[in-house]
Amino acid sequence: MADHSDPNAPWKSVSGIGTSAITALLFVFFLQYLPGIAAGDPVRWVIPWIPSLDVNLTFWIDGLSLMFALLITGIGAMVMLYAAKYLAGHPQYDRFALYLFSFMLSMLGLVLADNLIALFVFWELTTFTSYLLIGFSHTDPKSRRNALQALLLTAAGGLALLAGFIMIGITQGTFEMSQINASGSLVGQEYYTLILFFVLAGAFTKSAQVPFHFWLPNAMAAPTPVSAYLHSATMVKAGVYLLARTHPALSGSDLWIWILSIFGAVTAVFASFMALRQTDLKQTLAYTTLMALGTLVMFLAGSTGYAITAAMTFLLVHSLYKAGLFLTIGIIDHSTGTRDANLLGGLAKAMPITGAAAALAGLAMAGIPPFLGFIAKEVAYAGALEMRLMIFVVPMALVAFALMFAVAGIVAYKPFYGPQGKLPHTPHEGPWPMLLGPVVLGVLGLLFGLLPGLSAYYLIEPAVAAVMGAPDTGGRVKLWAGFNLPLLLSLVTFALGFVIYLKHQALRDRLARIEARGPDLDAGWDVFLEKFMALAKGQTKLIQTGVLRQYMFATFSVFAATVLVTLLTRNVGGLTLGFAGLGFMEWGVAALIVAGTVLVLLTSSRIVALVALGVVGIGVALIFIMYSAPDVAITQLLVELLVVVLLALAFLKMPNLDPSGTQKHSFANAALATTVGVLTTIVLLLVVDQPFDRRLTEFFEAASWTEAFGRNIVNVILVDFRTLDTFGEIAVVIIAALGAFVLLKGAAKARAAKGEKE
Repeated sequence: MADHSDPNAPWKSVSGIGTSAITALLFVFFLQYLPGIAAGDPVRWVIPWIPSLDVNLTFWIDGLSLMFALLITGIGAMVMLYAAKYLAGHPQYDRFALYLFSFMLSMLGLVLADNLIALFVFWELTTFTSYLLIGFSHTDPKSRRNALQALLLTAAGGLALLAGFIMIGITQGTFEMSQINASGSLVGQEYYTLILFFVLAGAFTKSAQVPFHFWLPNAMAAPTPVSAYLHSATMVKAGVYLLARTHPALSGSDLWIWILSIFGAVTAVFASFMALRQTDLKQTLAYTTLMALGTLVMFLAGSTGYAITAAMTFLLVHSLYKAGLFLTIGIIDHSTGTRDANLLGGLAKAMPITGAAAALAGLAMAGIPPFLGFIAKEVAYAGALEMRLMIFVVPMALVAFALMFAVAGIVAYKPFYGPQGKLPHTPHEGPWPMLLGPVVLGVLGLLFGLLPGLSAYYLIEPAVAAVMGAPDTGGRVKLWAGFNLPLLLSLVTFALGFVIYLKHQALRDRLARIEARGPDLDAGWDVFLEKFMALAKGQTKLIQTGVLRQYMFATFSVFAATVLVTLLTRNVGGLTLGFAGLGFMEWGVAALIVAGTVLVLLTSSRIVALVALGVVGIGVALIFIMYSAPDVAITQLLVELLVVVLLALAFLKMPNLDPSGTQKHSFANAALATTVGVLTTIVLLLVVDQPFDRRLTEFFEAASWTEAFGRNIVNVILVDFRTLDTFGEIAVVIIAALGAFVLLKGAAKARAAKGEKE
């Protein structure tokens, strides 16, 4: 079913043209850095953000970030122009344009950020904006469900990633990734394994590696322009970018090599078979994206020049052909009203330009010379032959590339030259705003193949140097590298892929039967959410009882346990009681406080308990006076007076306490209260026993008059140095008072109305 609104609607979207123009200008802006970055001169901008925590908005342009920035802005400009026509007439297109542009800026910030905390902020912004894009058709339950699935999975990985970033910053003394990479590898250092686990959790969920793969095909619920953008060079490659960016610091260990090789290879081969299994062309391309992501992860496991060059070359060519193919499928859907591979065929006559663009993208995807895809495949085989797990990586890469050859025929050849079924609409050529992107991207795939030195010098080799953390010797990106083993593997790939294409219908049916017997992780996700919600409801029912006494008991129990464990596990030193200096007045006030407390516990009258509690408050105020804090004492007395008056008015309307009810929990409450009191006293005595740090005192003593022109230090702190804090406290009190006034006034009106009615 088509996901556009009205293909015949007039194209009048100012927001679509505006966002496309701004993104194109950003593309031109980044183009100017190509010569300098190719010459080995990275660019760094630093904007202080939270200097006390070493968190800056630091932006770093090197070969890796520049390649991503150009892909994000270049493809983004064409996708936004495409979307303006594709969704023409949609009543909420302006909202869509805002989401897509916000996503572009978030992704751009992610690849340019050098500070890990800033990178994480942009990382989560891409998660949020992609959620909005995937769930754009918010009236469709499937769209909402799939958007939530993507959000929860990638956000969970993001939380793990944040933990890894914090550990890196703490252990290395900086959050600047360029400095961390320059300081050397973290392999063998303390917490390396834990850091690697957290970083891989974030990268694998974002880039949909098995077993987190199922959210990505479900993201096809988004409109086709979103699929073209998210699945080509943006969100789904964020995890790959993270692995490439952290490669100098985290790569080289056995854990890195084995985990990335195995997960990447399994994802690539599994996704290739699943792509062959699909009949919806968007779903087919979604699984080929998984294949590409797995391949990239697999080659990032290596550390040799060929392995990293393979990853960067394949990243570039995949971005070009995948965006082009998604956009051509959108045109097919726009024109025919279907994406079913079993129905589509013979479209070349009615859609010649679309067919040519699809052919260019498909040939690059299949790896046919002289396209850049052929070079990427050659370099990939050369890199696989150099990797430590060569005996595993080479056959997995061969199977994946052969399947991609067959899938390229299914998505780029068969709809235009195969037999045609009954189509919902008569096919026609797409409009130029929708054709521009596929044509340009297809031509670039051919141009970069014919002129490999161009893409190698300005894009691929600087990116390889950034990933390896050292200057790249280059010379690996060639259209013709001679008769060698990679060429032989390419020929085997072509032959095997052609056979698979001829037999793909029979293989598709067999794969469908195998899939039906296998585990359904997508359905398992629904079961997981259902069980999780049941657990949450049960936990809420257990904890949120609605009884204030139980809440207080639980809160103070946790507090007591935390303090007790801390005192028992930490060497806190000796305890000095210091009772010798207390005189008659101090002991008298202490007795007054104790008497008030005992009376609160024993009385069954709320009014008496309130008065006794006021006695305790007055005792505390007397302590403040004795120790020269009259301001605090006055505040304490005013608060006690206000509390006693207000609560007394309320308690007059309430019955006396039930003695049996108060004694029911008396032992547990008394034990907890005693424990909390004793532990708090011990902690206070330990704190007082420590040498007094006068740094803050001396600062306020010196600054109260010179900076705030006040001699009362306490008042100056509250009014000048803690202005916003004090203002917030005043605001809370005023809001609470207004709320109480409204409630009391409403109650009075209700009683009056009730009396009149009676």
